[in-house]
Formats: sequence, structure tokens, C-alpha cells
Amino acid sequence: MIKELANAELIALALAVVNPKQINGYTVGDVGAALVTDAGTVYRGVCIDTGSGLGLCAERAAIAQMVTNKEYRIKKIVAVWNNNPTKELHVLPPCGACRQTMLMLSEDALDIEVVLGHDKSVRLAELLPYHEWPDKEDMPTPQAD
Repeated sequence: MIKELANAELIALALAVVNPKQINGYTVGDVGAALVTDAGTVYRGVCIDTGSGLGLCAERAAIAQMVTNKEYRIKKIVAVWNNNPTKELHVLPPCGACRQTMLMLSEDALDIEVVLGHDKSVRLAELLPYHEWPDKEDMPTPQAD
């Protein structure tokens, strides 16, 4: 049986890859993420902030590593930010792009456990309550002028 990672353990794994660096006026590596797959494999990633919206979030960097290794099912995921120089730890919810990326990975993606703190987790479904396109009959009928 695969050992279940506690939130604190996954947070520590994400924090271990945080290594902020200023490059050309942008900070990279100040957000770290860790995910565990249904097979028990841990993948980690860091953010690459370009300030243009074209950066890469830490969660998607970890997801890319997972997919590169031919795994596709996230069981649990967390992202953390370390507020240098105070070293204050913040657990971050995934942004909309990361939520959508997770949703697209598998049919049971809504069951992914998203860690929001040492004692708090929610399912991806709770972060994406209106994720489905409406049925045609649920679409509003255009009103004539």
C-alpha cells in the first residue's frame, strides 16, 4: 500500500524547491509546488514569473514533470510561497489556469485534493463549482426586440 502523505509533508516538499532569484527584474522560483499521483510518485516544480502573463506557475511546472514521466492522475497538490526575507510561509490556492489544467487531465480530476493549509484541503470540485458547459435546453432563449 502507498503511504499517504500528510498535508505538512507535502507542504515541506513544495517548500524545499523554493529558491527565489531575480533575473532581468523578474523573480523566479519563489513559489514551489508538490503533487502526489495516484501511484504515489511526487513531482515538484517552481514558478517562472515573466510579468507578461506568459510565465509558468509552480503547479503547472510540477504537472508538466508528471506528464513527462507518463503519469496523468493527481491525487493531491499544494503550492507555497515563501515571503523573503521574513521566511513567512503562505500556502496558495491554484490560479484559474492551474485549476483548468488539472480539470483537463482526467475524468476524476474533480476529486483532486487541493491543500490549502496544514489542516485544510478541498476537492478541486469545490474550487470549480460551475465547470461544465450548460445543456442546450439550459441556455437562455434570446428575446425578440
